[in-house]
Amino acid sequence: MTRFRTMRLAGVEHDGIDLPGIAGAERLARLPYSLRVLLENLLRHQDEDTVRQADIDALLAAAEGEARPGDVAFRPARVLMQDFTGVPGMVDLAAMRDAVAARGGDARRVNPMIPVDLIVDHSLIVDCAGTPDAMARNVAHEYRRNAERYSFLRWAQTAFGNFRVAPPGGGILHQVNLEHVANVVVSREEGGRRIAYPDTLVGTDSHTTMINALGVLGWGVGGIEAEAAMLGQPLVFRLPEVVGVRLTGRLPVGATATDLVLTLTQRLRALGVVEKFVEFTGPALDGALTLADRATIANMAPEYGSTCGFFPVDRATLDYLAATGRDAAHCALVEDYCRAQAMFREAGAPEPVFSQLVEFDLGAVEPSVAGPRRPQDRLALADIPGSLEAFAKRPLQGWEDGFGDGAVVIAAITSCTNTSNPALMLGAGLLARKAVARGLRVPGWVKASLTPGSRVVARYLEKTGLQDSLDALGFHLTGFGCGTCGGNSGPLEEAVAARIKERDLIGCAVLSGNRNFEGRIHPLARAGYLMSPPLVVALALAGRVSLDLTRDPIGTGSDGAPVFLSDLWPSAEEVAALMQDAVTPELYRQEYAPLFEADDDWRALAAPEDIRFDWQPGSTYIRRPPYFDALEAGDPPPPSLHGARLLLLLGDSITTDHISPVSAIPPQSPAGGFLAAHQVPPAEFNAYGARRANHEVMMRGTFANIRLRNEMVPGTEGGLTRHQPSGEVLSIFDAAARYRAEGVPLVVVAGREYGTGSSRDWAAKGPRLLGVAAVIAESFERIHRANLVAMGILPLEFTGGATRLTLGLDGSERFDIESLDSQAGPGALLRATLHRDGAPPEIVPLRCRLDSAYDARIWRAGGILPFMLRALAAEGDAA
Repeated sequence: MTRFRTMRLAGVEHDGIDLPGIAGAERLARLPYSLRVLLENLLRHQDEDTVRQADIDALLAAAEGEARPGDVAFRPARVLMQDFTGVPGMVDLAAMRDAVAARGGDARRVNPMIPVDLIVDHSLIVDCAGTPDAMARNVAHEYRRNAERYSFLRWAQTAFGNFRVAPPGGGILHQVNLEHVANVVVSREEGGRRIAYPDTLVGTDSHTTMINALGVLGWGVGGIEAEAAMLGQPLVFRLPEVVGVRLTGRLPVGATATDLVLTLTQRLRALGVVEKFVEFTGPALDGALTLADRATIANMAPEYGSTCGFFPVDRATLDYLAATGRDAAHCALVEDYCRAQAMFREAGAPEPVFSQLVEFDLGAVEPSVAGPRRPQDRLALADIPGSLEAFAKRPLQGWEDGFGDGAVVIAAITSCTNTSNPALMLGAGLLARKAVARGLRVPGWVKASLTPGSRVVARYLEKTGLQDSLDALGFHLTGFGCGTCGGNSGPLEEAVAARIKERDLIGCAVLSGNRNFEGRIHPLARAGYLMSPPLVVALALAGRVSLDLTRDPIGTGSDGAPVFLSDLWPSAEEVAALMQDAVTPELYRQEYAPLFEADDDWRALAAPEDIRFDWQPGSTYIRRPPYFDALEAGDPPPPSLHGARLLLLLGDSITTDHISPVSAIPPQSPAGGFLAAHQVPPAEFNAYGARRANHEVMMRGTFANIRLRNEMVPGTEGGLTRHQPSGEVLSIFDAAARYRAEGVPLVVVAGREYGTGSSRDWAAKGPRLLGVAAVIAESFERIHRANLVAMGILPLEFTGGATRLTLGLDGSERFDIESLDSQAGPGALLRATLHRDGAPPEIVPLRCRLDSAYDARIWRAGGILPFMLRALAAEGDAA
């Protein structure tokens, strides 16, 4: 049984789990801080069904350096959602209400059991940029395009309890979470007593990890896992290894937190931290990094591959809470609770025992970017031109007439990753001020934009006068949201787009974001580079990435003299002087006070009041999903796979962007054809992300990324495959439809790191609706593997050195996998029979990646949605 004790926190008595008493003070001191949070969670929810004593013992054994197998049944305190993933998530719950009602149950029982916040931040498109009215025009376009989706959210606000919506314009969810929503410690009434426990969460966005900077344990999950958490289901995963990263030294002059995180991403991705926790430790935590620096590091945990990048609660946490406007009583509560529970990191205290310890010297960091196609591909600033040449695979061309390969066509100060860091944003403004003073201007082909993750940023840039300098260079405020970082960069000028197309040039995007996958930012910006906000301004001024800014001038000043990056780069002292007066707690309190309040635009939206949603058959945005239509009672095991065909044969690092694009819907695509057939004009197609509540669009958009390379159709890019045995080249959607009509099961075969990138559940929902029964890969990213299981798709890994290459697969093969109903389970080795025309069968061993008994239950139920519906039905029958 769990044991509580009474603690006096901020002058008020609270009950809480007695961590020191249960674990022992000495053993608790050796346990990584992130596991202390998990331990409290397990103890508070201990039962015989999901939280076993053996799992708690396995977690405690980590304090002695032992690696025992165990499961973690994690129940987060809350769920955080954004609109691209949140709308389809709430649509699923609305459809589940219909299914419960159809079975004679009470639809109201489908309701979040824990607090859920949805921040509308992903739908803003940078249609307009470079003008003073850009933001107003973009917001107007956003409401016009998304009125139907936003009306659905207005309905959900009243139909569901425990559910809040922050309307558009409040900021990016992770920055909002960091600066305002997160509590670090929860204090609430429960069962007639006041209890306290750590603030934990899962979010329907991979960069939820940003909150780990504040000592709040949380990470990204797919929307379907979030739905399970909302309805009271535990999120079950294997007890993770915790890799400690010991930070020492200080950043050199001229190096930024962005340079640091890009270097860490390269190092940790190469080390291999997928499905592991990363926890930061070491003397650099004592004053060498601000909490905003920590947030930049924690934000990019998906890019280095770990489940989270955790910083323990310490003095910097308390100072940040106060600096961002949290009240003194709550700050005292956080300090008292964390000290009482051995969750407060004291400067100089002994370090915990980690499964692996990595040393990292901040002093070795140099100015860096990442690109041109992956965030882990870090480059020194001087190496950008060479990387572009390697990317082009041909001599660079153009510039005879002032435009060519490597032209910066998009320069975006964007993303919570860096706009949450005032030092970086003020640095960008100072660089702009110095550039304007020297008479520099941004070339006309550059689409410059400023889309920060918090309204506070706009306030302090305005207060310091730096926004005037950014405006002079075209970096006008374009809105508060993900914008370019999320793929919503909007159109290029027609003349610029035409020049790129006519001469087949390589346009470039430079952005202060976290993702630069091919085809994500803009179809014509084939190369993408991630960098700090000041470097975004510098590359915009240069107008091209083919310059070495460590030695080449950015441009020529009004006095005719060359201007170099070193002439413009702001000093730490200049930044600190501005920050002291401009960034105040009152600023945060003022800007966040109306976060969850409806403005005039939001109130003007139609919002039905019934507890069940009124589906409109003609809607091209919101359709009732089909997951519950053919659901039968019981829990039948899936059949064996016989004669399964390859829908796709893919290489390494296939991202969720490749599987389910987020960007604009092309008119020539199957999704575009569907919308055109429903009388939607191309100008109104919007982005795939905005259409995620329409399964008909998203099925057709699955594997439709313009940069996808299917090895079954060599020499092509885009959503094409080869139907077998006819050999006909078809769109992936059309091929899947033909296989379905033929009764042929489908598999996808891929290389390493399958499913990197975002947490989007449509990267699993889409394949499921196309008929994919299994994905066979060399390795999986954590979130995507879980999403596949949650949609009833079996994840399988090559083993014994076998790969698609060693097997010589070309896509004409067939797979048989027998006895899945009895053999598929955690760690099981399955025997697949590979059939080729004119050759004897081959046995290929495959490792089953159902990682827990809970995974196996979910998969056998056909996925988590039917599993939850059956659970609700059983509870209703019992009642």
